[in-house]
Amino acid sequence: MNAPTSMGARPPHLLDFQDWTPERLHAILDNADTMLQVLDRPVKKVPALQGLTVCNAFFENSTRTRTSFELAARRMSADVLTFAAGASSVSKGESLRDTLEVLTSYKVDAYIVRHHAAGAAHLVARYSGKPVINAGDGRRAHPTQALLDAYTIRQEYGSLEGKKVAILGDVRHSRVARSNAELLPKLGAQVVLCGPATLLPPGLAQMPGVTLTTDPKEAVRGAHAVMALRLQRERMSGGFLGSLQEYADTYQVNDTLLKEAESGAIVLHPGPMNRDLEISSDAADGPQSRILKQVENGQAIRMSVLYHLLVGRN
Repeated sequence: MNAPTSMGARPPHLLDFQDWTPERLHAILDNADTMLQVLDRPVKKVPALQGLTVCNAFFENSTRTRTSFELAARRMSADVLTFAAGASSVSKGESLRDTLEVLTSYKVDAYIVRHHAAGAAHLVARYSGKPVINAGDGRRAHPTQALLDAYTIRQEYGSLEGKKVAILGDVRHSRVARSNAELLPKLGAQVVLCGPATLLPPGLAQMPGVTLTTDPKEAVRGAHAVMALRLQRERMSGGFLGSLQEYADTYQVNDTLLKEAESGAIVLHPGPMNRDLEISSDAADGPQSRILKQVENGQAIRMSVLYHLLVGRN
């Protein structure tokens, strides 16, 4: 699992992809192949993180990401401290910084942080002095989700170079869309973001390798992978959509829309799904769907990220 020496300085955290070179990103994807082999063994465990303590600090609800990170750390023999804000002093008004000082006193070796506020993981990185992995902060970033998306596409095609990835839905409120728009072009892919104009921030078009459109057929035409995004109605204050039916009629990922994509194009969704709203059940459960494969790959990617940040060496 050693990486080439030409990758440059290793970033101390995974907060986003700003300081990550394509070579280091490929190294994480390559190491995930090894981690998948571990997960296929009768005994799904290696001693890579033995003696280290990883803190799952989740200030926002999660199922897939939290359990995936917890399993990833345990598969590598780490001790895991799981922190849930709803059952902590945060519910009594304790600040993020004060909570962090308490957790730091437990001699934690790495933090996995999910928070409703953009930049929270950066704050933890600033004060903890330990490696921090951003597990989703507000609508800003969700880097490990983007990595597992990229890994799933690479499994299908062998490479992301020259591939077109269409991402449809609530782009405005999606940290997944932003992280994929940042990551995939670094790996050679073209990204098209699509949704109603009210849910499509024009500033994202300034990112290299990213284009925006309100036309779903244009977005999907020739795509090798099509990702549907959940409508995050809990983050909407109103006025973004005419009606849910109108949205589904235009932007739903379904068999009719997929006919515009490349033959055999795969279907992705970061979850949780609103079935028959942003994605049809036929598309979600059909032969082109790789949605459950994304979930499976999440463990391997997160094992690889933990290894890379905590024990990997040039």
